[in-house]
Amino acid sequence: MDIAFLSSAMVTLLKAVPMTLLLFSLSVFFGCLLALVIVTMRVSGNRILSGFAKGYIFIFRGSPLLIQMFLVFYGLGQFGVIRYSFLWPFLREPVVCAVLSLALCTAGYSAEIFRSGIRAVSPKEIEAARAIGMSGFLLVRRIIAPIAFRHALPAYSTEIVLMMKSTALASLVTVWEVTGVAQRLISQTYRTMEVFLCAALIYLVLNFLILQGMALLEYSLSKHRRAASPSAVKA
Repeated sequence: MDIAFLSSAMVTLLKAVPMTLLLFSLSVFFGCLLALVIVTMRVSGNRILSGFAKGYIFIFRGSPLLIQMFLVFYGLGQFGVIRYSFLWPFLREPVVCAVLSLALCTAGYSAEIFRSGIRAVSPKEIEAARAIGMSGFLLVRRIIAPIAFRHALPAYSTEIVLMMKSTALASLVTVWEVTGVAQRLISQTYRTMEVFLCAALIYLVLNFLILQGMALLEYSLSKHRRAASPSAVKA
């Protein structure tokens, strides 16, 4: 191992971390918003909306993300209605296509995770809320959403980590994030082991920080479930 080369490669790859974080944050943000729409349709009770949501989830969970990304990057330009629309200046950009495909994919998985959280809400808690006059949006905001989110958080944290690792696929549509820069560096130096070790270390650190943040969030949302301290019980 050449320590000097490892240091140089790490510095080069670290310069691509902002692009990786941009892809990750935008795809998670828009994917979460879309997942909320999909899960609302899924549990709405309307057969048409529920059927559309089921089809969306089946398609994006059942097909590889790489193929979805290729279809978005290479396929959208095949439609004249898109190529000559106001959206084309945005959709022809590789970063936009990568974010769009990542968001569409994670929305399918996240919608099912959120639906499992909603199903975990006790009917007794909903009945109790209705008994004191809660209904509609207030019931969702004060009772269903907080409880469902707490139940869904462990599985959703796993999905977020997978999204961080999935940003590596953006290099295949010419987005120069960490993996893309690593591949370009390998093509110049032919030193595969050292470069990929540096890239793997970067992803490990990023995922560690994400998991720590999600663990802190889960801890803060579960204060009521932790046993009271002995001093508090005596008091």
